[in-house]
Amino acid sequence: MATVKEMRTRIAAVKSTQKITKAMQMVAAAKLRRAQNAAQSARPYAERMGAVIANLAAGVSGDGAPKLLVGTGSTQRHLVVISTSDRGLAGGFNSSIVRAARQRIDALIAEGKDVKILTVGRKARDQLRRLHATRLVGGYEAGGNPSLAVAEEVSGKIQDMFDAGEIDVVTLFFSKFQSVVTQTPTAKQLIPAEVAAGAPPIDLKGAAYEYEPDEESILADLLPRNITTQIFSAMLENQAGFFAAQMTAMDNATRNAGDMIANLTLQMNRARQAQITKELIEIISGAEAI
Repeated sequence: MATVKEMRTRIAAVKSTQKITKAMQMVAAAKLRRAQNAAQSARPYAERMGAVIANLAAGVSGDGAPKLLVGTGSTQRHLVVISTSDRGLAGGFNSSIVRAARQRIDALIAEGKDVKILTVGRKARDQLRRLHATRLVGGYEAGGNPSLAVAEEVSGKIQDMFDAGEIDVVTLFFSKFQSVVTQTPTAKQLIPAEVAAGAPPIDLKGAAYEYEPDEESILADLLPRNITTQIFSAMLENQAGFFAAQMTAMDNATRNAGDMIANLTLQMNRARQAQITKELIEIISGAEAI
């Protein structure tokens, strides 16, 4: 059984850890509001972009349709883009995204598909490097704050690979922020573009429009921007989800530390009482012997 001194040392250590987890919880709570507002503000833009593309795509067909919209006609070569945070201490937030991506990767491999992996965030890279190191084609850090420059760089990498004929289908995995207690791992197909995903075509109310330039030219310009927009929106969703998950995880850790301190204090008091009782018995026994 540990001595009273050893228990006091353990209690002091747990109290120090409790102060750290409490501070991290407060920091995450302070940052959550701004991250949540940013994620929610980006959603209408991303959805409206999808609606515009859906409306334009309705008038495009045949060989003139952009490849980013209709694909290459093959589904053999897949690129899985996985977006997580750079840091941990957020419960199962990062692991849930990677787990969903791994299930898709394993399913594609089982079907005989050629799969490549691109990561945004250190946690995705670190977890997948152990199992799929040979399939990794690049990795980017998400950074402390989501950056449009990073999203553009990732989008450029994807488009270069597509133009080079290295990939046919691109799927993005991230965590969609629902609430402080709910973050949902989500898969979104970027290439071929899912024109009807969450964004119905714009209702023209019977009006006829002529586009200048034509639909194909507009789509050729919008589709690369859409990829950047969807990646940046995913990074914002991840940021909000990360702070929410970290706040919850640190709150649980603070509570657990409090329970541990109470339990250790009880054990220390019992040990101290046992030690005092033993000393009294020894004194009484010595007095009786005299």
